[in-house]
Amino acid sequence: MHIRGLDQTQIGFLFEGVPVSDAFSYAPWASSMVDNENIASVKVTQGSVDLSAPLYNADGAIVSMQEIRPSDKFGGSVDFAGGTHSLQKQFIRLNSGEIGHSDVRAFASFSHSAGNLWRGMGNIERYHIDANLEKRWSKNSSSDIVFGYTTSHQNIYRNPSLAQWNHYGTSFNYDGKYKAGDSNYYAINERFTNVVFGAIHNDFALGNGLTLHVEPYTTFQSGPNNYGSTIPISGGYIGTQQYDHLDGYTAQSGTVTVESVHPWRQNTSGFTTNLNWKTKHNSLSVFYWYSYGGHTEYQDQYPLSATGSWNYGEKYLTANGMRVTGYQENTRQQVNAIGIDDKVILLGGRLVLDAGFKASMASVTSTENLPGASPYKAGKNYFEPTPQFLASYNITKSDQVYMNATTSYRLPAGWSPYVQQFSMTSPKPSSQPTSNLNAEYFIGEEVGFRHNGPVNFSAAWFHYNLTNHQISSSSYLPGTSVLISTPISAGGEEAWGFQGEIGTRPWHHISAYASGQYLNTTIGNNVNAGTDYLPTKGKEEPGSPKWSGAIGLTYDDGTYFSNFNLRYQGKQYSTLMNDQKIPGYFTADLNIGRTLPSFHTHVHPRIMLNLVNMGGVNYLSSINGFGMTAVTQKGLQGNTVHASTPTYVVGSAFTAMVSLSADF
Repeated sequence: MHIRGLDQTQIGFLFEGVPVSDAFSYAPWASSMVDNENIASVKVTQGSVDLSAPLYNADGAIVSMQEIRPSDKFGGSVDFAGGTHSLQKQFIRLNSGEIGHSDVRAFASFSHSAGNLWRGMGNIERYHIDANLEKRWSKNSSSDIVFGYTTSHQNIYRNPSLAQWNHYGTSFNYDGKYKAGDSNYYAINERFTNVVFGAIHNDFALGNGLTLHVEPYTTFQSGPNNYGSTIPISGGYIGTQQYDHLDGYTAQSGTVTVESVHPWRQNTSGFTTNLNWKTKHNSLSVFYWYSYGGHTEYQDQYPLSATGSWNYGEKYLTANGMRVTGYQENTRQQVNAIGIDDKVILLGGRLVLDAGFKASMASVTSTENLPGASPYKAGKNYFEPTPQFLASYNITKSDQVYMNATTSYRLPAGWSPYVQQFSMTSPKPSSQPTSNLNAEYFIGEEVGFRHNGPVNFSAAWFHYNLTNHQISSSSYLPGTSVLISTPISAGGEEAWGFQGEIGTRPWHHISAYASGQYLNTTIGNNVNAGTDYLPTKGKEEPGSPKWSGAIGLTYDDGTYFSNFNLRYQGKQYSTLMNDQKIPGYFTADLNIGRTLPSFHTHVHPRIMLNLVNMGGVNYLSSINGFGMTAVTQKGLQGNTVHASTPTYVVGSAFTAMVSLSADF
């Protein structure tokens, strides 16, 4: 997902007011928190961030999701789906209705989904549970216990370089059959994910316009991620320390092919509280957020058999009794944020002014427990002030102009900006801590116009500056399928653009929608590539298409319903030197459905056909691993800067799915 040139690690994701991105890498975990069938609403805010939102990675956009609430009466919902690539899903939800006369209601749901990878060998499978227990204390006061659990397994897709994509196309992926020494065998490249999420959502009306929101939450996540690799039998390294030979491999030479298992565990807990006082013309809010998180990760190497198999019953590789690993890190993070926001309504409700301020204090500490790691321990304390001012004026009941001036920040992502990573083939680190640990800081302005009527229309001009811009990238260790994080300190960035949307209310059951955006980005300085500075000043920001747009058409007469979407995304550069790019592309989706007869029962069935990428377009959708330059060249000081190899995400294939669902 990209919004106005910001990637998904720069976008805040909230579920029930709780952050659901990975607390360290900022990758969204939304699909692990809730099933689609249980989502009540999804709201996207562009250009500004709610000050009270418990986020430290959201620059200028938030995606906020709300779950449905238990119904007043007993009932439920079921959904069965199947489609191409052996796709299948089963979903069931049961509502208790009100339990006695207690004002307590609950629902619980279970789902299972599975399918084959659409390119190459492998599959994906997911089990998920949602539950909600609600107690209504009074008309405007309630408490909800929100729970989610996910366990999933997926064989990993291999991300191609541009040369690999041009040569192999969609056939590029991991190998379907194992050959001796093959670290690209699909069965050893897999990801296991386990997520437990819990929150107690409390809203209390205290009287005299006072309301209080308090929400404690916790999220537990664990792996492992598994990759293929080869380990030197003799003369390899653990950190900077060379070993004579692997334990149990005396008098042998060469390499051993392994399943590189990366166990990781992560827990984040915290609470948010917000006290609001609302009068006829004013709304005052005071809020506080506390969060504590920890992440631990290392590697275990398990030798493969002649057929490419392995098991946990065997001992992982050691040398001189030490675990053979490229990292063994432990990261701890604390955040305290306090703020105030005041909204005043003037001129009979036509003018709304909103001003606020938040102070965030964060502490991050990482350790790398490998011989020779320098630094062994690193971290930083952050203090980030973020003021905000919003204003809107209703020209008429249907027309509004608005202006936003906002700030926000993003802490460095993951642990790789703080400590080193190593391979087992060299004492030289495979990734170095970044030289600039300052938080990325966002300053944005937006001016817009909205019209509501039979035809809804909005238009906006936006502008923002990023300082200490950080690009979250990844790359493969040479000769392996091991992905490592490679943060890039890109300095400053400026962006501005225009965005417009138009949509109609239903006319003869038909409504239409169209949107478009122009985005201009500029890198503000020459970037340090390690050996020299590259002349990147004035170049476009990678991953930021100039043009994008969408057209939608919807039909719904209460019995038949359908939706068509056509989207365009312009070309995207993948290097800071703008010397490699992927072309623009169009995709289209179509959904057609019908509400089926209930035959005078309480069961209300419907059937739907979904066609994703109905044109069967083969395309690269986005950049997975960014680069400095795609060609070796001289830097500004005359030193050689070696070429990097960006990698890309392959867009989804044509998929057809039929689902039969019913409420009862």
